[in-house]
Amino acid sequence: MALVPTMRTSNLNLWALFDKITGNFLLRRIVKALFTIWVVTSITFFVVRAMPGNAVDIMIQDLTAAGVSPDDARNQAAALMNINFDEPAYLQYLDYLGNIARGDFGNAYRSRGLKVADIIAQILPWTVFSVGLSLLITFTLGIVLGAIMAYMRDTWIDHLLSNLAATLDAVSPALIGLLAILFLGVLWKIVPIPEMRGAMSPGIQPEFSLEFFADIFGHVRVLLLVYVLSFIGSWMLVMKSSTISTLGEDYVTVARARGLPDTRILTAYVGRNATLPLFTRLAIVIGVSMGGSILLETLFTYRGIGYQLARASYDRDYPIMQGIIIVITAAVVFANLIADLLYGWLDPRIRIVGGGN
Repeated sequence: MALVPTMRTSNLNLWALFDKITGNFLLRRIVKALFTIWVVTSITFFVVRAMPGNAVDIMIQDLTAAGVSPDDARNQAAALMNINFDEPAYLQYLDYLGNIARGDFGNAYRSRGLKVADIIAQILPWTVFSVGLSLLITFTLGIVLGAIMAYMRDTWIDHLLSNLAATLDAVSPALIGLLAILFLGVLWKIVPIPEMRGAMSPGIQPEFSLEFFADIFGHVRVLLLVYVLSFIGSWMLVMKSSTISTLGEDYVTVARARGLPDTRILTAYVGRNATLPLFTRLAIVIGVSMGGSILLETLFTYRGIGYQLARASYDRDYPIMQGIIIVITAAVVFANLIADLLYGWLDPRIRIVGGGN
């Protein structure tokens, strides 16, 4: 009889913890982010091992064809893929999750002796640099041009910018990249495309100097232009629509009736509320940009994480593929998490106060 109150108390504590997690905005978002990363990590584990031909078997066949004995090929494949063939599948899966939690993605298949984590650490900053700088430029220009389009709607400036934005939004980044190479590099010869291969020139050492920054900008300038042209159109159209909707609110009408200047209304009343939907979109664009980097970095031979993923896919270097997919997933998920938290900070109406909405 004495156990009944204890069991009830335990159940109540579990329900209280569940209510706290699901009722708190921050905890709910963090749990959702971690759950998403776990799902993608699990899918990656099973998909790689269920691919046609089986990734592990293909690796063993490649090693055997290179003259390695079957037993040694099996042992090398197990070491490279972080697999213990003597363990059942569920223990292999648990070991895989444990290694990922420690940041151990195994060793690269083609680049013998190199850890996947070290390879990702070398190339990830270049993609973060190119994608981050392009998003900063497109986000800022999109907000400014979109607000101008909304304030000057139905004028020739609005029609010109709206048509330009719609055209850029409809063209794929790959086509823009090809056109940039054709016109800037082949026909007009403005930039030497062959010399822009890689993220920096041979012999240049990463350091805080004008020479280093000038060199890396010279390698990324055309890719940066393609990123900006690919995404600025959508930012302009979304900002225009959001600004027009905000201009119709009652508080804007009251502000105008009070005689406030347009610049004051734009910055204090319209700007902050009109940009709220763009922060949620920012996280989506980060994911699209990271995915689009695979094609664009390969097109410009810019040695970032997208180029490395395409090269690993061609070389069937499965440990690198697994590691990059997990890193990209984590980056996109945490970008969405930051966007949600930032949205809640900017808009007090959706904040969680005292554990409730």
